[in-house]
Amino acid sequence: MTKPFSKILIANRGEIACRVIKSARKMGIATVAVYSDADKDAVHVRMADEAVHLGPPQAAKSYLLADKIIAACKETGAEAVHPGYGFLSENAKFCAALEEAGIVFIGPKPKAIEAMGDKITSKKIAAEAGVSTVPGHMGLIEDAAEAARIAADIGYPVMIKASAGGGGKGMRIAWTDEEAKEGFERSKSEAASSFGDDRIFIEKFVVEPRHIEIQVLADAHGNCLYLNERECSIQRRNQKVVEEAPSPFLDEETRRAMGEQSVALAKAVDYQSAGTVEFIVDKDRNFYFLEMNTRLQVEHPVTELITGVDLVEQMIRIASGEKLALTQADIGIDGWAIESRLYAEDPYRNFLPSIGRLTAYAPPPEGPVGDHREAKPITDGPAGSAIGGGLPVIRNDTGVDEGGEISMFYDPMIAKLCTWAPTREAAIEAMADALDSFEIEGIGHNLPFLQAVMEHPRFKKGELSTAFIAEEYPDGFAGAALDDDRLRLVAATVAMARWITERRASFITGRMKPVSKAGPKTVPLIVSAAGQSFEIAIDHAASAGFYERDAIVSPYEDETGAPVFLRFVDEDEARSYRIAWKPGFKVATLFSGQAGGEDWRKIAALKLDLLPGGFRVRYRGADLKVAVMSPKVAKLAALMPEKVPPDTSNLLLCPMPGLVVALHVEEGQRVEQGQALAIIEAMKMENVLRAENAGTVAKIPVAVGESLAVDQVIMEFER
Repeated sequence: MTKPFSKILIANRGEIACRVIKSARKMGIATVAVYSDADKDAVHVRMADEAVHLGPPQAAKSYLLADKIIAACKETGAEAVHPGYGFLSENAKFCAALEEAGIVFIGPKPKAIEAMGDKITSKKIAAEAGVSTVPGHMGLIEDAAEAARIAADIGYPVMIKASAGGGGKGMRIAWTDEEAKEGFERSKSEAASSFGDDRIFIEKFVVEPRHIEIQVLADAHGNCLYLNERECSIQRRNQKVVEEAPSPFLDEETRRAMGEQSVALAKAVDYQSAGTVEFIVDKDRNFYFLEMNTRLQVEHPVTELITGVDLVEQMIRIASGEKLALTQADIGIDGWAIESRLYAEDPYRNFLPSIGRLTAYAPPPEGPVGDHREAKPITDGPAGSAIGGGLPVIRNDTGVDEGGEISMFYDPMIAKLCTWAPTREAAIEAMADALDSFEIEGIGHNLPFLQAVMEHPRFKKGELSTAFIAEEYPDGFAGAALDDDRLRLVAATVAMARWITERRASFITGRMKPVSKAGPKTVPLIVSAAGQSFEIAIDHAASAGFYERDAIVSPYEDETGAPVFLRFVDEDEARSYRIAWKPGFKVATLFSGQAGGEDWRKIAALKLDLLPGGFRVRYRGADLKVAVMSPKVAKLAALMPEKVPPDTSNLLLCPMPGLVVALHVEEGQRVEQGQALAIIEAMKMENVLRAENAGTVAKIPVAVGESLAVDQVIMEFER
């Protein structure tokens, strides 16, 4: 195929900028990155052929300045601009300004952006095009009182939305008049600060809804097709967390009806590019139009993995005037793909944003996963079985690397980890394995929560709704519980890690001695985790002529180390294990098999951190302090008193780094349980902090406009 452009500029940052650069590079197109002061050392800047500085870290002073983007195009000779998503991607004025400057916008035309960018207008157009829509009030709403009246007329529950919104911002669910009034005020405020447009509308909230969207492609020659669906029902605060393609819920008839209505809507606005039509689907498979996103979606990789279509390449070719080379008959469903969004959010603090430096960042290798879960490099582009030949595939779209900083100025996304497999069950298991081996340190992140979702029985069954997280984790996330089999894997791994650590210490100090060839030396250990204790006996295979020194050397020279026979005292049969780990490594990979044989199978990958008397273990969503000691020490440790944590119930602590937007109470004021106390803004989201108990405000040591650190005291109370 011919090269559509010689050079394009990516008007974005992070993982999506890197993603666009990859497709452009494959097509032989040179790329230009743009960056703010905060991103001068970012991955996308290093990947691009050229880079242009825009300004300060604040998006309003850098990435959102259309005139600077256009100037960068003229300076570098870029013929076209890919906007990614967010920022200027759905800004019709930016699109028009590019056209006026003779620069191609890699996306739809301004009229389509305007029509679909306004949620009120888009619903009217959708209804006229024969697309099923949700009941609601499409007119503008003046104040909170009117919002409550309209909500009551529609019937609770209702969804309050920003007309120009997206990404979960400016959205609230209300079940009462009071919630409608407060939701209106918060949505209006967030909409004004995030989009510069505070218009709000209200629609009926569908109970037990599933969020399913249809990917479309349309060119300038009247051709339009749909690329099946993505299910995005695992959401938190209206922000997608896990997506998959296809949906485990849709049948072929519903899929075709949704696809045909999506194509009809795209044609109604003369759409030209990749776009997504979002629907809410009830338990009876009735579907209702939500909105059309006139850009590339964050979750587009799962569609690419089941269809083999590079959506970024298609966008570039359509923008250059090419006809679609595909027809609807060319679009099938090959296997299953899942995407997990890794966010800089602390799940143990109600998913509040976290910022800081990535002191460790090591994603699993991309590509097909072999028998020992070893990925091989991707050579063929973003397709599923085309890459893996039937083996599971790992793909990781990211824009960070080790040592990079997660800034307070931008979206908290770290990476989009994707897996593909021939079946949904295999794709879930591949994702669980990939998450187990993904190393992230230095900031709070939601990886343990994603692990817990992959293990959740309801998720595995495909029984999803947008209320999944609220229903399954009503009190927040406190870590996953492991069953007895998984706890035994933890105990076995920690016992072997302790054994290797002790042997290493003996080797360093010169205390290492040969093991008698008459039989193995047994090391008895007690491992305690999650309220359970396991008696373990470890036997090194001394009968094979090994010395204790070999137990240290082997794990460093051989991938899996020398075999170790490990026996749980309450079980009759000893098991043979190998472990790929040494002190200082974060991930311990455990293999099971037969000593001297070739049939070694990976059974677990656990993250280990050495602690006094044991290890911190993170595995499948659990975060455990695991004690491992000799039987004598374990007997004495049981007599030690437990340390009582300090009482902070009389303090309101800042749960995340953020800005004080409002203080709703004063010193000396009496407050009741659940009363709003303050609003903290972090990463473009306003978070209302409420009183956990009734009391009197004794002291407020902070002021509106002040930037706070995690756990900084906002208020003190008298009970």
